[in-house]
Amino acid sequence: MADFLLELFCEEIPARMQVRGVEELKDRLVALLTEQGLAPASAEAEVTPRRLAFHLTGIAAKAPDRSEEKRGPRTDAPQPAIDGFLRSTGLTVDQLERRQTDKGEMFFAVSQIAGRAATDILPGLIADLILGYTWPKSMTWRDTAMKWVRPLRSILALFDGKTLPGGLHLGVRTEGGRQPGYVASGAADDLNYLPYGDVTRGHRFLAPDAFAVTDWADYKAKLKAAKVVLSTDERKQQILDGAKALSTEVGGSLLDDPGLLDEVAGLVEWPVPLRGRIDDAFMDVPAEVLTTSMRSHQKYFAVRKSDGNLSPHFVVVANMIASDGGTIIIGGNERVLRARLSDAKFFWDQDRKKRLEDWSEGLKSRIFHAKLGTVAERVERIAALAAHLAPLVGADAKSAERAAKLAKADLSTGMVGEFPELQGVMGQYYARHQNEAPEVAKAIAEHYSPLGPSDNCPTAPVSVAVALADKLDLLAGFFAIDEKPTGSKDPFALRRAALGVIRLITENGLRLPLTPLFTNAVGRYGKADPKTVEALIAFFADRLKVAMREKGVRHDLIQAVFALGGEDDIVRLLKRVDALSAFLGTKNGADLLAGNRRAVNILKIEEKKDGKSYGGAIDGSLLSEAPEQALAKALAAAEAAVKPLVEAEDYAAAMAKLGELRDPVDAFFTDVTVNADQPAVRANRLALLGNIRAVFGLIADFTVIEG
Repeated sequence: MADFLLELFCEEIPARMQVRGVEELKDRLVALLTEQGLAPASAEAEVTPRRLAFHLTGIAAKAPDRSEEKRGPRTDAPQPAIDGFLRSTGLTVDQLERRQTDKGEMFFAVSQIAGRAATDILPGLIADLILGYTWPKSMTWRDTAMKWVRPLRSILALFDGKTLPGGLHLGVRTEGGRQPGYVASGAADDLNYLPYGDVTRGHRFLAPDAFAVTDWADYKAKLKAAKVVLSTDERKQQILDGAKALSTEVGGSLLDDPGLLDEVAGLVEWPVPLRGRIDDAFMDVPAEVLTTSMRSHQKYFAVRKSDGNLSPHFVVVANMIASDGGTIIIGGNERVLRARLSDAKFFWDQDRKKRLEDWSEGLKSRIFHAKLGTVAERVERIAALAAHLAPLVGADAKSAERAAKLAKADLSTGMVGEFPELQGVMGQYYARHQNEAPEVAKAIAEHYSPLGPSDNCPTAPVSVAVALADKLDLLAGFFAIDEKPTGSKDPFALRRAALGVIRLITENGLRLPLTPLFTNAVGRYGKADPKTVEALIAFFADRLKVAMREKGVRHDLIQAVFALGGEDDIVRLLKRVDALSAFLGTKNGADLLAGNRRAVNILKIEEKKDGKSYGGAIDGSLLSEAPEQALAKALAAAEAAVKPLVEAEDYAAAMAKLGELRDPVDAFFTDVTVNADQPAVRANRLALLGNIRAVFGLIADFTVIEG
């Protein structure tokens, strides 16, 4: 067994593409090897801005021998057909096998194919790996025809410590020229040919010379000596440790930012954290503006003071060991940041000269969607909907309406034009500046939330009312014009909006039936179309399954409650689901599920045959056998007990009462023949089954629950 080391050395790969790219290439490499019978014992991959490296162990020196067979014509087929098969195989009739099949006796040609050496397979396999992978964005360079994320400069390929033969030709972008593809050899002066080698390079500036390696351990050690930290996790840890130490030196702490840490680790091969300072003149600008400017534009880490406020310091990560300790690098970054923040301060000062009402005028010329009007029209709908929702969520209607009318005003401001990610946040600051009520300002900031599963969910009543109104209007509008999500496409983020509504309702324990909510929201676009409301309910059922699946709740139980029809109170629905889940986890529950399924299956067959539905009153005079008498009595008692418990939302107790049906149901199916010879008795017993279905249906549609 041998090790295989492969490095694809290129120009700087965008940070956002590195981790996914190297993992997908590793998986593809393992799959290609496995197809050839060379499945590795282990595989690991590392990535830096300039290289994708793969180390695979336990690869056989030779692919296993294999047998290949080809079926020919029948043994009594015409001679020309047999002769043609012999020519295609290169065998004689005596070398063919005769086998009996369902189509008669057939000829079979069986060939034993010797496995190829790994060194013969790998050169072409590497080419297939590279040419077969598609990056999210690719480019061509010089006159090459190949597309790759960035110009590919060299390929290091070692198997069992030896360089693989051959190489990769990148093709030529000239008419009649070669296309991208593997060739066994290439001319030494052909710039478009990359031979496989044992050479790589270190840091672009600190150690640019080429050097040879012998194996994975030697490769990592020599890269470290050449100022390249190969491991992404190690680079991240170095950045984190250095940035935290620099923050501590000024009495602060590093602002936690995992996303930025991932990105910066993909920008440097030898991270060197340095600390800079923000001019005091900019410290009265909102902290969110400062951190957004530093993070988005400059990739700086922010520092927080011990009191929680933003510190006038930042950490920048250089990809260089500077001879002056980083003085010039820090000065340059401070100068660039000063220019960025000068713009931000200008917008901050200018925006506050106008009230939010005045900024709202700009929304009249801002189109939300061609079929749904302007943003200003959307704001009017949201405001009316928020006022309607306010008393239902315990909020003041006037405050909710006021917050909704101002919520989108900051879209017209200079600051949000420069930093779109601060919409809502800046509206809150401007609302405070003009002395709006605290709950109004807070609602402006929170009305977009929650944006995802990890985002904070608003809890303040006014914030909840406006956030719900914003999302309900979005959903109602796009469903009304039939712009629903399809497959993986969701250009208007309607799935996210639905999950946001679900979180707002569930995490605040709101009793808000969905049907009247959607009817009200859709009605603001004209007459509420029942089909649109039904489509929204179905959409929410799917989204609820997704949201609850992440919490371990079975999707079929949610469907079982939704299938009843009329149950659109999410909080009540989830209470039913919890009780149902607990009940089905018991022996009684599992047995009753089977009994109900049996009853329903019999009813489906007989109702289809008879063209009628069974259920309703039971004729006691026709109950001749003890088990059916006991079942009728138990069903009547269960219905009388379960109905009030369901109305009181005591679903656990209702399930317990349902559990008392287990023995009567089991006895009935064991001892009673449903399809009796007498028509009246048969109909009465089918009505008993209909009553089983009806009693179970008081809680959920058990027929959609998986076994």
